[in-house]
Amino acid sequence: MTEFWLISAPGEKTCQQTWDKMTAATTRPNVLSTNHKFSIPDLKVGTLDVLVGLSDELAKLDSFVEGVVKKVAQYMADVLEDSRDKVQENLLANGVDLVTYITRFQWDMAKYPIKQSLKNISEIISKQVTQIDNDLKTRASAYNNLKGNLQNLERKNAGSLLTRSLADIVKKDDFVLDSEYLITMLVVVPKTAYPEWQKTYETLAEMVVPRSSNLLFEDSDSGLFSVTLFRKAIDDFKHKARENKFTVREFQYNEEEMKADKEEMTRLSTDKKKQFGPLVRWLKVNFSEAFIAWIHIKALRVFVESVLRYGLPVNFQAMLLQPNKKNMKKLREVLNDLYKHLDSSAAAIIDSAMDIPGLNLSQQEYYPYVYYKIDCNLLDFKP
Repeated sequence: MTEFWLISAPGEKTCQQTWDKMTAATTRPNVLSTNHKFSIPDLKVGTLDVLVGLSDELAKLDSFVEGVVKKVAQYMADVLEDSRDKVQENLLANGVDLVTYITRFQWDMAKYPIKQSLKNISEIISKQVTQIDNDLKTRASAYNNLKGNLQNLERKNAGSLLTRSLADIVKKDDFVLDSEYLITMLVVVPKTAYPEWQKTYETLAEMVVPRSSNLLFEDSDSGLFSVTLFRKAIDDFKHKARENKFTVREFQYNEEEMKADKEEMTRLSTDKKKQFGPLVRWLKVNFSEAFIAWIHIKALRVFVESVLRYGLPVNFQAMLLQPNKKNMKKLREVLNDLYKHLDSSAAAIIDSAMDIPGLNLSQQEYYPYVYYKIDCNLLDFKP
């Protein structure tokens, strides 16, 4: 994905001349950027006071909506888990990839009627995206709970013999059940200590049933052995086993409980599968909505800022530049040369900022032309 610079400059004799001049400067002799006209319709200007207030409000709205766009994109990546390579193809705007949408931007008259005031349009966008943000919180919370519960159960059924659930390993036949005097215990023995176990288990306590130990299951490090003894010898046996580095697992064979655990896992797994499809569809639709809203805010900001800077009647050309990565600094210099006559104080501030190392002025504020960045790198993949 990529970044764009959305800029505007006042119309010379015509807006086409402004466009031609910028294109010539940024493509000859070297191609510093790929350029597209960015069409903004004739919006209602309103009063100067309203525009000044709106300029601040739109800046806040811009960062809020960008945040929501990124949240939805990131959550799409989280939900798709193992298919992260499929994320990008699900992040579309109006059914096309983001670069295509931005470079061929058309104002959506149905969603954001231009007969409305600029303030109303910004409020429509704000309400719409706030709703998406709230819905995302609710849906993500429900799905994450489900996923978390399922992962906890899965974790119980994985891991080493010292910690994992034994319910899916043991069978009814492995136990002496319903005996008043006898009990079957389960012991984890390191593989290196198998001979020691076989030699000593009958004498770890009195009343161990001779030849009652069986190996029920092995993982890479240890084995799970059963052993039968008299109930009154339990404490003594546990103590001696611990001294010999054998680990007694607390386990009571209970068919009902084991069945309930299995059913719970099946239920959670089915619920997760059921919710997955509708959730991905919701994320796709609402990512598109939020992204479209975001680019309309950028258009509004360019319009408002251009009117405030260049005055009335409305006469400016909005232009979308896709900088060539290697030539970003050069592109910035070319644009400053081209437009420094628009605002000498801004040009002076830029020059002095460049001359003073370590002075990190927020340059966004100081270009002589209207400038907003659109960064389409929306995914923050955590390795």
